Amino acid sequence: MATFLLLTGAGSDSWYWHRVAPLLEARGHSIVAPDLPVDDDSAGFPEYTDVAARAVADAPGRPLIIVGQSMGAFTAVMTAERVPTSMLVLVGAMIPAPGETGGAWWGNTGQEAAQTAYAVEEGRDPDAAFDPFELFLHDVPAEVVKASAEHMRNQSETPFTTAWVGPEWPSIPTKVIAARYDRLFPLPFMQKISRDRLGIEPEIIDSGHLSALAKPHDLAARLLSYASELDSPPR
Repeated sequence: MATFLLLTGAGSDSWYWHRVAPLLEARGHSIVAPDLPVDDDSAGFPEYTDVAARAVADAPGRPLIIVGQSMGAFTAVMTAERVPTSMLVLVGAMIPAPGETGGAWWGNTGQEAAQTAYAVEEGRDPDAAFDPFELFLHDVPAEVVKASAEHMRNQSETPFTTAWVGPEWPSIPTKVIAARYDRLFPLPFMQKISRDRLGIEPEIIDSGHLSALAKPHDLAARLLSYASELDSPPR
């Protein structure tokens, strides 16, 4: 059995994981899902990491799997440098490079061009005004979309000015999960950044950006399979 540290992306709280966490707990795993200080202008990635590291300080003595959603990838890798970690899992993630700030990541990776190209491919207006439903919630069940309104947070800009300093990716088994219908980080974009930065071929879930809300059973199945790898004896 493992402890899963579940880290959210921008502008959200730990409710984001509410459809996945029970599926992991039902299989005997422990869940730690802290609320990161996303709306605190005094907090950047170092402070997010402090919160995450404190959250698992008293966790059961089990293998720790850190799961970072979207911008949570920065906090995930920085936390893995602070606490003993058995595996990192990055989901629809902003995979950082050493020394890269959250703000620089977008231009460095070519995210905008990828998002535009996918919008055109789908027949959507790439210049349309920002609509969180169209970008993030288009495949999430209606009742979950309604409930999500109470859990949206005003994301501070501070993390976008702070960086993961590296100097290199930790020598920890790492998995990447990409979403086939992600309108923010389209699949070809995620495949490229995962290959280029980590040398990893991502696994694919048939969802949009918020796979924990849209396809919780599919995401939980992947996470459970990763945990089973830690339980398996070496061959």
